[in-house]
Amino acid sequence: MAAKITCYLDCVSPYSYFALLHLEKNRQTLESHDVEIDIIPVFLGGINVGSGNKPPWTLPAKAAYSGYDSARAKRHFGVNDVKTPSFFPILSLLPQRALCAIKETHPQLFISAFLDIFEAMWKNGKDVSVPELLAETLRVRFDQDQVKTILASAGSAPTKQRLNDNTKEALERGAFGCPWFWVRNAEGAEEPFFGSDRFHFMWAYLGLPWKDVELQPRVKPKAKI
Repeated sequence: MAAKITCYLDCVSPYSYFALLHLEKNRQTLESHDVEIDIIPVFLGGINVGSGNKPPWTLPAKAAYSGYDSARAKRHFGVNDVKTPSFFPILSLLPQRALCAIKETHPQLFISAFLDIFEAMWKNGKDVSVPELLAETLRVRFDQDQVKTILASAGSAPTKQRLNDNTKEALERGAFGCPWFWVRNAEGAEEPFFGSDRFHFMWAYLGLPWKDVELQPRVKPKAKI
């Protein structure tokens, strides 16, 4: 059986951004090991409500810790220019629905569009929940008519239902946040993984060759003669 990583992401989550960057960085290597990747847009607000979880910034201890953790993550993933916009958090329904539409009608541009939306919000401070700013972001990949079609589709009942179904699927697979992964290995066994810092566990579960973090011994300076 083919191995597969199913990844549930929302643009409102910076850790979803980090996860997508890392998966794309390793896509060719994963595909060389016959591991399929499927990126699925979900509504994180719905996952929080459905799972009973609370966003980190609503809990003082988590909020205090997240400042340290996010700084470490930005350094690790090489995106030090990521910053929390003044309008955070957003209601991410519109961009997530637009991504559902793009995945269906322009699958070859889906990942690029997702990264564009992440970058617009987390690097350039654009509120992609505002239709005009989302349209401006989408015009990086699509012409004016295509953008109008995507936004119209994002407001349609079928696309709204698609995002609802994606979110429900993630919840049924145990999701309580994003990024959420559902991973099937070559033997057909399946397990969930959470967060952008669990890839080493994922690679081990998939039976892939990988290098662990290795602590180097201290090298003492040579004594001067």
